[in-house]
Amino acid sequence: QTAVGLFLSRFVGGVFGSAPVTNVSACLGDLFEPHARGAAVAFYAMCTVGGPTIGPVIGAAITADHRFGWRWTEYVEALWAVVVASLGVCFLPELYHPVLLARAANKKRRETGNPKYWHPHETAQLSLDAIWSRHMSLPLSLLIYEPIVMCIAAYASFVYGVLYMTLELYPFVFRDIRHLTPVMASLPFLGLFVGVLCAIGINLANQVRYAKAMISNHNQAAPEARLPPLILGGTLFVIGLFGFGWTAAERYHWLYPTAFGAFIGAGFNVTFQQCINFLVDTYSVHAASAVAANTFLRSLFAFSLPLSARPLLAQTGAGTTCSILGAISCIALPIPFWFMLYSAKMREKSRFAMVDSS
Repeated sequence: QTAVGLFLSRFVGGVFGSAPVTNVSACLGDLFEPHARGAAVAFYAMCTVGGPTIGPVIGAAITADHRFGWRWTEYVEALWAVVVASLGVCFLPELYHPVLLARAANKKRRETGNPKYWHPHETAQLSLDAIWSRHMSLPLSLLIYEPIVMCIAAYASFVYGVLYMTLELYPFVFRDIRHLTPVMASLPFLGLFVGVLCAIGINLANQVRYAKAMISNHNQAAPEARLPPLILGGTLFVIGLFGFGWTAAERYHWLYPTAFGAFIGAGFNVTFQQCINFLVDTYSVHAASAVAANTFLRSLFAFSLPLSARPLLAQTGAGTTCSILGAISCIALPIPFWFMLYSAKMREKSRFAMVDSS
């Protein structure tokens, strides 16, 4: 009923909603071999990016019905979360390797009566100190002291923040400038989602190249083979930003900015998928902590950059705002090349990287 209550509930939602964002990537690393993981991450990324691109359409349709209000957007999301969580509890098996090994050791001990079957995880104590040292401080340490995590997180966070700024552009362009109804103004978000789907094809195509790279690397994960699509993703992202801004004016047909939105969605999703794949390939057992560090910084950009979107749009308009974002994104285009040249050397010096850098 109050702004304070709304902020607190959103805070709680953000805290608990961060769990799947940080843990799913590591779960996929446990479930799939590197040569098959790309397809799994592609589906996961589609769901992750599909939320903010399809969500506005669903939200607009709900709030447009006089029988409902904005609160029903939260109720629907809560019901969906209950359904998904219930399915996970019923059907998702344990994936964490230390837990599986501890269970296997316990089973062997019961079957043979031999106490030599034992795993360190059996005596692990869950305390506040352990939670801090193992699960909270490690992601921060990786973010601060691991150049790979720092660089990947910074690049992914920038692209993520720009995407969320772009989400603020859509209601400005299609509702405020073109005077469409809320439901009609939300439909161009589907163009972003089409781009997200196209990105899946791009990343699946890279799987063939990645499989060959694994063979040449003695069937070990080859993180650098994940990086070439970043170049294409960054290029598509820049094209989408400039095109969306330059066709935002009312004199252009609505189809033009919608189509350029597909470039934005494709460019972002290609970048997002490969950054996740690269971190999971590189850090293996510590993948959850590496992805958590990436998610932490990415979320800071995602909440802070959109706050400047409306003031910037009011001062400069959609065309200039998109041109500024496109120019900054253009400056960032060489970053994937830098990753490809130097990430192997950084992995050699890392205390946490788990793959052979040959």
